[in-house]
Amino acid sequence: MPDVSSLRAALLDWYDAHARSLPWRAPPGSGMRTDPYRVWLSEVMLQQTTVPHAAPYFERFTARWPTVSNLAAVEDSDLMAAWAGLGYYARARNLLACARAVASEHGGVFPDNEAALLALPGVGAYTAAAVAAIAFDRPANVVDGNVERVMSRLFAVETPLPAARPELKRLAALFVSDERPGDWPQALMDLGSGVCRPKSPSCELCPLAFGCEGLKTGEPARYPLKTKKAERPHRHGHAFVLRDAAGRIGLVRRPDKGLLGGMLGLPTSDWSATPVFHAPVVADWSEAGAVEHVFTHFSLTLTVHVGAGEGDFVWTSADEALASLPTVFRKALERGLAG
Repeated sequence: MPDVSSLRAALLDWYDAHARSLPWRAPPGSGMRTDPYRVWLSEVMLQQTTVPHAAPYFERFTARWPTVSNLAAVEDSDLMAAWAGLGYYARARNLLACARAVASEHGGVFPDNEAALLALPGVGAYTAAAVAAIAFDRPANVVDGNVERVMSRLFAVETPLPAARPELKRLAALFVSDERPGDWPQALMDLGSGVCRPKSPSCELCPLAFGCEGLKTGEPARYPLKTKKAERPHRHGHAFVLRDAAGRIGLVRRPDKGLLGGMLGLPTSDWSATPVFHAPVVADWSEAGAVEHVFTHFSLTLTVHVGAGEGDFVWTSADEALASLPTVFRKALERGLAG
């Protein structure tokens, strides 16, 4: 087995020299604590997206709502509009529930330990560990996809994901220590993001190469092994771009539960193998083409229809709709406006 203490020291030395500069992060080795609100917000945003995509949202959020109490006071609709484009919209609802709990039950101050953080609404094991470690410098086992990949290569784990997750978490726990507990998970994340990449690891630049069992096999990129996923099903639907006499776009509020819950969107049919064409109002509808979108569990082709009319909708200017709609509806609206 690789020597844990040597590997840990090597990675922290590397991190001191190569850490990414991120708006929610304190410099490595500085001993400075990062605002727990900023750590928590960044971790929620970074779930299922990348740093370059999330960073502008983070900057806008913290400029508009600089404290968790500010965020807790926002209207649901304003938060959902600001979140548009980050995807996984249940995260936005959980974000608001957590902010309100911190404001009302903890005086606007995040709890400083993993167990109490885990008790907050919408906070899972990963986020609780990340905030405890990064914001409060507490030893915690912070395991995301980057960490899983590093561990699987470092120890040449032959069990495929997702079955390997408990083993990878156990291996990651070997490195948890009272020494620089906040810097350690960030060092692992930076290594996984910039060096130990999914498809083309830069092993010649890796500070852990001297102890990497995966590298010794000659095929480090083979790890982590993965169980073959079932093919993603494909669905179809109709989306309706309705404009009134002033040129505004008619939007609807989606149900709170379900995909894109609580978000504003274009009126649509059902999304299925054989969707029923059911227009929201009687109008002279014309077809404007189709758009493609991929969700986690299915892909979608939306045929876009354009018409003029009135009705009980949330009427919004085209520019405002383009700026605030979830990506799938923004694509459909762009198609409708172009057609």
